[in-house]
Parts: sequence; structure tokens; C-alpha cells
Amino acid sequence: MSVTHSSNEDIIGRDDINDVEAILAVVNTDVDEVEHVVKDNADAIFTWDYSLARPQLRKLYEKAKVGQWNATTDLDWDTEVDVEKVVSADRAAESAGFTADHYDGTVVEKWGDKEWLEFSIDQRRWTLSQFLHGEQGALLCTAKIVETVPWYDAKLYASTQTIDEARHVEVFHRYLDEKMGGGFQVNAHLRMLLDDIINDSRWDMTYLGMQVMVEGLALAAFGFMHQMTEEPLLKKMLRYVMSDEARHVAFGVLSLKEVYEGMTDAEMKERQEFAFEAAIRMRDRFLSQEVWERHGVNPRDVVPLVLKDPTRDLFQMMLFSKIVPNCKKLGLLDRNDQWLRRRFEEMNVIQFEDWEDTGSEYLKFELDAEAPIAGAHEASEASGIVAE
Repeated sequence: MSVTHSSNEDIIGRDDINDVEAILAVVNTDVDEVEHVVKDNADAIFTWDYSLARPQLRKLYEKAKVGQWNATTDLDWDTEVDVEKVVSADRAAESAGFTADHYDGTVVEKWGDKEWLEFSIDQRRWTLSQFLHGEQGALLCTAKIVETVPWYDAKLYASTQTIDEARHVEVFHRYLDEKMGGGFQVNAHLRMLLDDIINDSRWDMTYLGMQVMVEGLALAAFGFMHQMTEEPLLKKMLRYVMSDEARHVAFGVLSLKEVYEGMTDAEMKERQEFAFEAAIRMRDRFLSQEVWERHGVNPRDVVPLVLKDPTRDLFQMMLFSKIVPNCKKLGLLDRNDQWLRRRFEEMNVIQFEDWEDTGSEYLKFELDAEAPIAGAHEASEASGIVAE
């Protein structure tokens, strides 16, 4: 019996995934909000079976115990950070395409070096702020997994991830507060996704939304920034966070593979659609509309130009370099007549499907190893774009 998938309109609220007007229509309605309440529809599950039933999860738990680090003592918070110098150097290294000639016909074409530098500093503050908010989402989700997952070994590992996530919230907030002069509010697209993950009552959806999708994208984004920046405190902080994040994504992949192998097509349909929705929400948030608005620019005037920038396109695609192979590992790409595969083809990210999945790759991210981050040339070849 075949299943019928929902339409794009039903899943993400629009037919065209690149509908800029629909993307920019999603905004924060209360910019001063400091407390956000989401209904958590979940049952707390006790298990009285304490046997070692899943050796891979127990191995992950043992790795987590010895992989702990102290954000206060292991990072040199006395490091002086010259924000203007750091951001200028990083912007040059990233070649983000933010040049005046790319924005002819808009107010941005009149910007000089001063305006671009101010924008880039806020872009960095905005990016780190979304990392911060995403880490708080992970903190809540992992606490929920401890409560809802029925497996003893998974509860043990998830308990270590809660302290990891608390540490990540701590370091991103401290860096923003002490080195960057403050941050930005949560992006509306990211908040919608976090709300959906928390609101869903099914424990495997918490895994899929947070461990595989959000954490998978975060791991790629952290890796990109870690590779590009030469600011020593940020570079070391990201490296420590990445060592944790790789375990977190592996936790999702190792847990869900067992579950999804036994699911019906109808059940997998819901997981495929949720993965697609999460992918779109995360992609949409990287348009940085709040930063443009802060600098007096209507996002509708510039976002279409941003989307046509090949280096920006490369960055957007690279964010999915961990998600796509992990979805393939879980069987999500090709169930139900390859529905999710076709969605990822439409997003132009399917080329990462044969990259190593994080279920096995996480060991390479341990602190005594050199993180396996793809360079610009590798990324360009995979994406069909030639890097300079």
C-alpha cells in the first residue's frame, strides 16, 4: 500500500521552497520576549530493565564521561578579542560575496568599508546568537529524551548530553556578552522549529528533530566557522563544542536506525515530512533578515540577491553535509518512492549522501584528534561550484 505525502503548503506553509516573500513573512512579533512557553506533550517513562541491551549506546556513554570539559577553566577567557580586526579577517577568508557591486540598485550599493564592517560584526553576533538559542533548544530536548526514551542505555547517554548542552549555552552566551557586546533574539524560523520539536509527543521525533537535523546542521556550521576563523578563543571554543556535537548526532543516528528499520511506510512518511520541514526551517533562518533590518535595509530588496551569490549558495549547501548522509543511514531518503531524496534534490544538497555518516565519524571529532572538516575545494567539488 503506497502512502500519499502532504504538499509543501501543508508542511511548510508555501508551495515554492524559495518563495522569498513567504520566508520573510515569518517574523518575531514580540522582540522583547524573555520567556517562551511551549506545551510539552510527552509521557515520562520509567524502565526497570537495567541490562546492557545496546552496546553502541553504552560505548557512547563511556566516551561522553571521559570527554567532559570545563568551560571556565579549559578556555582562556582573558583572551583579548579585537572584534573589528577578527571579523574583517574572517570575512575576507569566507569570501561571503558581500560586496557593493553585487547589490547594485539597492541602498547597499552606497555602503563603504565602514558600513560593511558594521554589518559583518552584527552578522557574527547574529550567527553566534542563533547558535546560543539552538543550544538551549538542545538542552530542553535532551532533558525530554531522558524522560521519554524507553531504553536504559539511551537515558544514561542523554543525561550526559544535558550537561554538554548546558555548557554550550554557557560558552556561547559568555562569548557574546564579554567579547561581542551582546546578541540577537532568536530567529523566528528557528523558534518555530524548536517549538515543533518540543511540542511533539513522540520520543523519536525529538531525536530526529534535534539530534539528527538541528545538531547535524550545527556540527557543519561550527566546522565551517572553526575552519575560517583565526580568533583563538572562538576557534578553541568551537573545537570543544564540536567534540560534543559529533557524539550527540551519533546518538541520534545509532538510536533511530534501530527504530526506523521496523516502521511502516505510513510512519516513515511522517518522519520524512518532519525532516523536510526541519531542513527548510533551518535553511530559511540563515537569510539573516534581522541583521539587514537593523542596518536599515528592507530584506526583500537584498535577499533575492543573496540567494544568487554562488559563495553564499555553497555555504548554504555545506550546512547539510552532515544531515543528508545521516538521513540516508536512517533509511529516510529512499522509503516511500524516494520522497525525501527528491526534496533534497530540489534543495540541491543530495550530493552529500555518500559522505561519511556521523554514526561512525564521531570518533574523529574527539579532542585529541584533528576535526575532519571539509575544505572549500572539497565542498566546491561536491557542490558543483569551483572555488577560487
